[in-house]
Amino acid sequence: MGQRYSRRDFIKSFTLGAGLLILPRTSRGVKTNQRLPNILWLVSEDTPPWLGCYEDKFAHTPNLDRLAQKGILYENAFANAPVCAPARSTLITGVYASSLGTQHMRSFQPPPGFIHCFTEYLRQKGYYCYNHFKTDYNFEKFPSNAWDKCGAEPDFKKLKSHQPFFVMLNFGITHEGKLHKSFSPEHDPKKIHLPPYHPDTPTFRHDYAQFYDLISKMDEQIGNTLKKLENEELSENTIIFYFSDHGGVLPRSKRFLYDSGTRVPLIIYFPKKFQHLAPAPPGSRLKRLVSFVDFAPSILSLLGLEIPDYMQGSAFLGNQKTAPPEYVYLFRGRMDERYDMSRAVRGLRFKYIRNYYPHLSRGRYIAYAWKMPSMQEWEKLYQEGKLNPTQSAFFEPKPPEELYDLKTDPYEINNLAQDPNYQQVLEKMRKALKEKIFQIRDTGFLQEAEMSLRAQGSTPYEMAHNPEKYPLEKIYSYAELASRAKPENLSQLTSFLKDSDSAIRYWGAVGLCILGEKAQPAKELLYRCLKDSSPSVRIASAMALYKNGAYKKTALDTLKKELTSSNLYVALYASDALEYIGKGDSPLVRQMRKAVRQRLMLQTIPRAVCL
Repeated sequence: MGQRYSRRDFIKSFTLGAGLLILPRTSRGVKTNQRLPNILWLVSEDTPPWLGCYEDKFAHTPNLDRLAQKGILYENAFANAPVCAPARSTLITGVYASSLGTQHMRSFQPPPGFIHCFTEYLRQKGYYCYNHFKTDYNFEKFPSNAWDKCGAEPDFKKLKSHQPFFVMLNFGITHEGKLHKSFSPEHDPKKIHLPPYHPDTPTFRHDYAQFYDLISKMDEQIGNTLKKLENEELSENTIIFYFSDHGGVLPRSKRFLYDSGTRVPLIIYFPKKFQHLAPAPPGSRLKRLVSFVDFAPSILSLLGLEIPDYMQGSAFLGNQKTAPPEYVYLFRGRMDERYDMSRAVRGLRFKYIRNYYPHLSRGRYIAYAWKMPSMQEWEKLYQEGKLNPTQSAFFEPKPPEELYDLKTDPYEINNLAQDPNYQQVLEKMRKALKEKIFQIRDTGFLQEAEMSLRAQGSTPYEMAHNPEKYPLEKIYSYAELASRAKPENLSQLTSFLKDSDSAIRYWGAVGLCILGEKAQPAKELLYRCLKDSSPSVRIASAMALYKNGAYKKTALDTLKKELTSSNLYVALYASDALEYIGKGDSPLVRQMRKAVRQRLMLQTIPRAVCL
């Protein structure tokens, strides 16, 4: 794969001043026969592979189809997270957001000082790096050396003097918010093919048709951009990537680990001058599994730059290209105001999902997502009992494990986790998931408030790599048992509440909450945990008590008190807990919940600081 920097060598290779990375300036003017390619990233939002070149006959995407004919199409490309900010956190660093502690939507945790945006290495190489406004990386502070400039769509005529350049253009026309308002679609709703998990209603057909229209408009915008590039005679100096920031946006796609939420289109065009850098001839379709964590090392490899050893992805381009991986790793954390935790590995044929909060349904109300008409209707039909079992499953508790054969079940509705014919596949993928969790020191086994508190004075990434602060192997084993939802584990779960580690006590309370009324024998210990030193333990214990029917008033009072915490993540968890136990509708609780959501959503997305 080629030699990687050690962390020590990497740190030595830069000069640090006032906490900022000081990059040497290099000559910008590059002659026509330049040896280094320009790189252009065209990134649409919330777009699944609903393109003609991906054999979607209902799509109208002539520009991207032509790009695929001239370039290389990847059939199995994935965002590691099914929502924008955690996915971009992974994309820009080559480190999983679940390793950085940035897996929760709008969490803004700091990365450690030695982890950089990959564009910083390109700038050191002499590249001019331009970002078309999207810098949503889920970081506490925007990395000030990531870009030379951020702003409106760049003028390619002016960019000619800045070759070689790396430019990322963002296309927001396909964003979820565009479906919050209705318009008359050009695509015929009657010709829509709906997945079996969605009810066949005019509202669903309309939202699907409307989204196909938005994809066509996005394709037109990309066509205009490619024309501008060609008019400035830059096409033959520029390697072009097209992909989406994660999968689709219709209900049960964005925010979920199914292919509908994580699979993305990926097309890469190599001009004739740089065909020697391409992994296959023009017009090829590659089955290799790739995911966002692989993009940063792949760009560095493509340009002949060494890959820092902290990067967790594998290059699929360039002289450090690796053998194809067997699986991609996917993760789901808090989505807006709703907590959840799922991890997955996806191979060419099978997908395995591990749900650590199986008592929480997928269809829990999220204020922004519920602005979509089809989402509102889906829940209404469920409440009225008008859905079949496949359509109702979204609103019911999850199984601890899911296993899907994507060859025979592309919509991921037939769970094979309990099928004796697939136990060998299940065991293999369980093992692969566990190995990846340990390898990257996944921070998700700490509740978000607990993770933030343990990382004070440091970063979640560094905390997670300190076995004393984060004994992951031990915590993982307790989380595995707690989330199995087995009543025969009651005595063990109860004993967790006495552990010296607050993370173990937390998982004990979660496990007892999952058991509901079957956890009544643990009520006295849970009651004592309402005074625990950890707010996450207090909240989880209050939920468990309320669900098993003991000390309900005291449990409710505890949650209301935590709702007023000055720590946003504590208040957010308490708000979510009140919603879960069905006590989110009193005037006081509604007011406090609204305040918590506003605090979450009004956190300033760090703006780019460009030199």
